[in-house]
Amino acid sequence: MPSTHGFRDRADDSLLTLVGEVPELVRNLVTAEVDSAKRWVKSAGKDAGMGGVWFLVALFFVFWMIPALAAFTIIGLSSWMPVWLASLIVVVFTLLAAVVFALLGVARIKRLTRSDNPAKAAAADARIVKDIVDEF
Repeated sequence: MPSTHGFRDRADDSLLTLVGEVPELVRNLVTAEVDSAKRWVKSAGKDAGMGGVWFLVALFFVFWMIPALAAFTIIGLSSWMPVWLASLIVVVFTLLAAVVFALLGVARIKRLTRSDNPAKAAAADARIVKDIVDEF
């Protein structure tokens, strides 16, 4: 007889009946969990994609802000000196900044190549084991 919650009263069912229904219940549970995971992955992927698009739009505006800032600096400096000198100062400052950041990048890459690579460590371990096996 259905209860007020829409579930069947299982108080009178035998133990074998209840145990026999376990595989179907487990299958239904696994199916529901997999479907839920699929919906979550789809939603999370869509949100991540849109977030990435908004970051790209922001980077577009930042990219075009840099020349405007350079022009603003040149115009500001040209009130105290000739325009060509103000432009030269901005170009030299920008070039120095690029060199400093490039050197920082090179230093980071060198640090990466100096660190122990797990693949190299595994190869070294394999050589040690091979040498020990060859001795016997």
